[in-house]
Amino acid sequence: MAKKRAQTRARRPQQSTGADGSVPVVGAREPCPCGSGRRYKACHGRAAAHAATELVQRPFEGLAAEGDWVALRELVPAATVELTLREGLPDDVPSVTLATVLPMAWPALRRDDGAVLLGLQNDISSGDISRDLADTLQRALTSEPGSPVAGRRVPPDGPRLQDLLDPEAPFEPVVHAGFEFWVPDAENATAEVAASLERANAAAIPTAKLSGVPSAYWCETPEKNHLRWVMEHPEERLLDALARLHAADASSLGEGTRLVGSFRAHGLTVPVWDLPSAMSAQDTEKPAAQFAERLATALASDAPLTSDERRARGGLTNRQVTLS
Repeated sequence: MAKKRAQTRARRPQQSTGADGSVPVVGAREPCPCGSGRRYKACHGRAAAHAATELVQRPFEGLAAEGDWVALRELVPAATVELTLREGLPDDVPSVTLATVLPMAWPALRRDDGAVLLGLQNDISSGDISRDLADTLQRALTSEPGSPVAGRRVPPDGPRLQDLLDPEAPFEPVVHAGFEFWVPDAENATAEVAASLERANAAAIPTAKLSGVPSAYWCETPEKNHLRWVMEHPEERLLDALARLHAADASSLGEGTRLVGSFRAHGLTVPVWDLPSAMSAQDTEKPAAQFAERLATALASDAPLTSDERRARGGLTNRQVTLS
């Protein structure tokens, strides 16, 4: 029989809670600041981890142009948007710019002139992209000019983008051919940034935002072009409407085009069309606007789906995948 080890009483660490009784976030293996004597991960860290990893299905809901937030997160290689904060900018921060991606996948960057670049297409530590981005943005506003902002585990009760950004301000993405926006003077960039810039530019798929309809992005690939259109309509009603149009041969964008299915990203549905290689973004503007009119009519219908429409709906949902 194994001899039972003598137990020693661990020294109780000094309690370190906030003025409101909250327990700060520390390393998983560090003593819990509540003073229990246990490691953080076995004490208050359990609740914090659960709260931080709870998945938010629509993290950009409530922001202006939710569909464009989703598109920039999932579809667009290189784009920027000027952001407006509810409380205004600090005196030493001339601007805040959302960027699809930053050099070396930095979560954020404070430039030498104090301007902030916030990266969107980064891994996150919680289940709420909005909360992660808000935490990164707040830290970027007070970081030293000329330095990147590292990622970290986000406190579960921190603010979200919806708390920080002005909901009335316009959200107007600018799509770029490459990532030269990373540095004001690309010729004088460090070797590390220059190499990252070269790799990113080589991998970027030519993309353009349509101007006549919201949150629709054309892209060019070697064999064919595509239109990927993020739609904010309720999913079930949208799928019914697409099925009505598909069954009536009214779901295409003209000769040689085809609605091939859809995917789900951050709670929104994104129909996808194949386009001929010769069909440019400008060529897509008019048929997309005409499709938007047909879709509005189909969305307004409450009639039960016919057997043909049900088959069309089944075909569309069978080809639907979820990205996030």
